Amino acid sequence: MFVFGHSGITLGAAALAGTLGQLPPSRFSCLIPFGNFMSRLDLRLLAFAALLPDVIDKPLGHYLLPGIFDNGRIFAHTLLFTLVLFVIGIILYRRRGRIWGLTLALGSASHLVLDAMWRTPETLLWPAFGWGFPVIDITNLWRTLWESLTSHPSVYVPEIIGLAVLGFIGVHLITKRRLRHFLRRGRIMEG
Repeated sequence: MFVFGHSGITLGAAALAGTLGQLPPSRFSCLIPFGNFMSRLDLRLLAFAALLPDVIDKPLGHYLLPGIFDNGRIFAHTLLFTLVLFVIGIILYRRRGRIWGLTLALGSASHLVLDAMWRTPETLLWPAFGWGFPVIDITNLWRTLWESLTSHPSVYVPEIIGLAVLGFIGVHLITKRRLRHFLRRGRIMEG
């Protein structure tokens, strides 16, 4: 998946959960604590966190150490990486009341889900199956990415959905005159 799918779908899910948490008690009452937490997230940081595994792994695996890894899904695409972020996030939240660490962990976790990393258990559960990562052919990387984006529904459908969500959020922020608030605080709703 690419930029729009990861960031748009993650932000849409967070915005929806935050909105459900703001509703009066109803059949969604069980979601209120989670929704209250989601409404406090800095969505700017969450959008970055949804891309974080690729921001780390793509340059490392494709450009900095291509002869060693030959893969753009390595360390940051593991469950271990996300669990470390969650532990750091919980520690920061308990000691200082800061949620940015949990935001990074949540974005990273959404990335793993949207990349369907369960299909590559030797990466997801690294190092349970050994210290190496699967090797992929990256000789025609850009052509392969373009072909995926233009011919594989599992790639272009989430990209279209993510772009639509980002467009909807953008239009909402502009029409409700909340764009400045979002850029300063990273939240869609006031508060």
